[in-house]
Amino acid sequence: MASPGVEVELLVKGRSELGEVAPEIKASERRTAVAIADLEWRDMDPDDYGTNEAQDSDFPAVERSRLQEMLSLLGLETYQAQKLSLQDSLQISSDSMKNWAPQAPKDLPWNFLRKLQALNAEARNTTMVLDVPPDARPAEKESQMEEEIIYWDAADDISADIYSFSELPTPDTPVNPLDLLCALLLSSDSFLQQEIVHRMSLCQFALPLVLPDSENHYHTFLLWALRGVVRTWWAQPPRGVGSLREDSAVLSRAPAFAFVRMEVSSNSKSQLLNAVLSPGHRPRDCFWHRDLNVGTNPREIADGLVEVSWFLPSGREDLDVFPEPVAFLNLRGDIGSHWLQFKLLTEVSSAVFILTDNISKKEYKLLYPMKGSATKYYFILSPYRGKRNTNLRFLNRLIPVLKMDHSHVLVKVSSTDSAGFVRRVRSIVAHVARSPCRRLSLEEMAHAARKLGLRVDEDCAECQRAKDRMERITRKIKDSDAYRRDELRLQGDPWRKVAQVEKELCQAQWAGDPPDKGRAELRLRLLELRAQQNGHEPTGGVQEFIAGISGPSLGEKQYFLRWMEWGLARVAPPRPRQPPESILTLRPKHCGVMDFSELLWPEPLGVEHFLREMGQFYEAESCLVEAGKLPASQRRFAHFPGLALELLLKGLPLELIDGSTLSTPLRWVTGLLKELHVRLERRSRLVVLSALGVPGTGKSTLLNTMFGLRFATGRGCGPRGAFMQLVTVAESFSQDLGCDHILVIDSGSLIGGALASAGERFELEASLATLLMGLSNVTVVSLAETRDIPPAILHAFLRLEKTGHMPNYQFVYQNLHDTCAPGPRPRERRPLLEPPGDVSRAVAQMEKQGGGIRTLADLAFCDPEKQHIWHIPGLWHGVPPMAAVSLGYSEAIFELKRCLLENIRNGLSNQNKNIQQLIELVRRL
Repeated sequence: MASPGVEVELLVKGRSELGEVAPEIKASERRTAVAIADLEWRDMDPDDYGTNEAQDSDFPAVERSRLQEMLSLLGLETYQAQKLSLQDSLQISSDSMKNWAPQAPKDLPWNFLRKLQALNAEARNTTMVLDVPPDARPAEKESQMEEEIIYWDAADDISADIYSFSELPTPDTPVNPLDLLCALLLSSDSFLQQEIVHRMSLCQFALPLVLPDSENHYHTFLLWALRGVVRTWWAQPPRGVGSLREDSAVLSRAPAFAFVRMEVSSNSKSQLLNAVLSPGHRPRDCFWHRDLNVGTNPREIADGLVEVSWFLPSGREDLDVFPEPVAFLNLRGDIGSHWLQFKLLTEVSSAVFILTDNISKKEYKLLYPMKGSATKYYFILSPYRGKRNTNLRFLNRLIPVLKMDHSHVLVKVSSTDSAGFVRRVRSIVAHVARSPCRRLSLEEMAHAARKLGLRVDEDCAECQRAKDRMERITRKIKDSDAYRRDELRLQGDPWRKVAQVEKELCQAQWAGDPPDKGRAELRLRLLELRAQQNGHEPTGGVQEFIAGISGPSLGEKQYFLRWMEWGLARVAPPRPRQPPESILTLRPKHCGVMDFSELLWPEPLGVEHFLREMGQFYEAESCLVEAGKLPASQRRFAHFPGLALELLLKGLPLELIDGSTLSTPLRWVTGLLKELHVRLERRSRLVVLSALGVPGTGKSTLLNTMFGLRFATGRGCGPRGAFMQLVTVAESFSQDLGCDHILVIDSGSLIGGALASAGERFELEASLATLLMGLSNVTVVSLAETRDIPPAILHAFLRLEKTGHMPNYQFVYQNLHDTCAPGPRPRERRPLLEPPGDVSRAVAQMEKQGGGIRTLADLAFCDPEKQHIWHIPGLWHGVPPMAAVSLGYSEAIFELKRCLLENIRNGLSNQNKNIQQLIELVRRL
């Protein structure tokens, strides 16, 4: 039998968290529906109450029409068979250059995705710009709403007045933001779902945990979508020194506290949760609620959604509400209509807070099946006048059933001190968390969801096959260094020796000296080294990796790569969160020669190491074929660039400059670009955009925010090499922009800020900077100081100016303490436009420009009246780890992106290239 209140739900559509219903349903009809429901349950023994029956079969037609109407309204119905992909959402179109507001419901999903990509804290505040006549908006709207609220608080009869809320005027947007989120997730593939959730976590939004879908008669536990979320917090042991910890949100355990509504509650769960999560006077709106812009619009398909958010301590006593991580779960809608989700919450939570206005016989029967549960239960009541005795009677009957006492009942009415009430809820949470209680990870919660019949998104066959393959690789990794030595044999010393010989041979060729015995010996040495490499067979782990990216299923390849990233991160040694400033200094060898491969910061084992191994097999074989030492018919690895290209086209960053040897595997890179040329066919016009700067200046985060990319972020936490990703321009916009794709290059940690006096290290950095800038149409220079550009980048400026190849440059100051209005400010431009400092003059002297040095503005063709210099506000609004990305940062990055695209369209960058020209340029540089 269906749970109580289902009949009410059938009649009363559009119920929100407050219990609003559609205005056309009369109060008498509501009372009749409630009476019918009560009659059905009056003589029923509580022990006969079914706890695990799915409620979907009771009202599939109503929910089906709601979902289909919502998808049609948002223009998402076409994405039900062929889901919306991550690549679809990242395409650059004419809208990428506009700060536009949606004008129709079909614009809402794309506007939400675009704002979320830019980490805009207002992504949920999606409203439409409508041409509404002035008289359609009465001036007394706000006063009417205020009067309704006051009247409701004072009401004696709930059945007569509670539903007056549904007749209040609503904002222009016809879609509740939670409905928009659910519709978008239901229309997205697994990888776009993951990206949406990841960016929501950076904005500190509550994340979807259980996605309702009554149209297809199942609800989904979003374990895969949440797997990419990483949480960082300050761990303070009872004794000893605290430390910063980082772990997957899916794997870390924490006590969870669920907040649910039973029937009607005049208190908002979401507002209460936000207050509990907010220290002092620093409000946080993790959970969307009715007072946030369009939150009063009734939900149509989002009831049954379960959201999760965490409190994470920062190590500051004035900000840490709780001393350890705590998870908070929020069920949207009434527990009587969403029994399955409520049952799940009772099985995974340490405590459940039930918000309701009154407890009657029906509510008692609803909770009776929880008898014997190990979960603690708390009631937050806001009773109506005249209901006191009824509430007490049924509360007294529930106390032994739910194993609680009178301290588990909290009363909050309009006269209650809100701050004091929040403190009381916090003290209860802290008390439960300190005592022995249930602590589950999201992975463990997913097991409970499966037992209850919920679908888990990770359980699809492709995902599980990819996971099994990843585990076959990673279970053999006991020590990262040993694994690299034994399984990735072509790297390490063999690759470093090859890189050194190729460097010497290249220098001899470009010096213009006539062929001599030395060059012949170098070529012979190179062939010997390549023959040694080619004599190896791919090891078991490499073969397993190749099989993982070679399968016929594109989805399985993508699953495999994501699993590999996470699996390798788990087996890799701990990474330093804040490496020392001298991290890029070099160790002198005994003979006094500097070894550029031996950086003090250990590079973690990652997917790029397996791709480097494939690249070395391809390089060795190609070198021998070119020299006539191996017949072309005997090639075994010629297809490797095509395999790697598939990954680039699906959003994986590929290495352009090897981080282990700080050199470019030329044959491998040109092989990739040739495959790209074949694959793109007529759409092969490229613009190359690079970002350079020393580690810690935020260039990777800038690129990720600007284009939705996946470059590694965090000082000392990622690979050392330079990586590239491909961004597609929509066909409808490519003619106007003048290119079909943008190749984005992140210099990673290659530019360490070495001084000119550092000798070979400086020369290497300058050469790498020259290479990246020489390939580029547009270069973004990310600066940490307000005075000098890093010497290696200035050196590259001087070199390229001689050749006449000067890309369009944008200088970006990041991580400023000032978080006010974004955009360049003339007052702050002056330091960069003044004559260079001592370091810059020293570099210029090396280039023999001596006394003729000009200002840096002249050197880079900077016009003080044009936007060449940007001051980006600080990334975070607040104190991490609970800080959200600041709105000023997001808006400034959007303006920078708009400016870059405008420059590309207006031809201010160097002439756009096709891929063949880029291949030739790589060879020359």
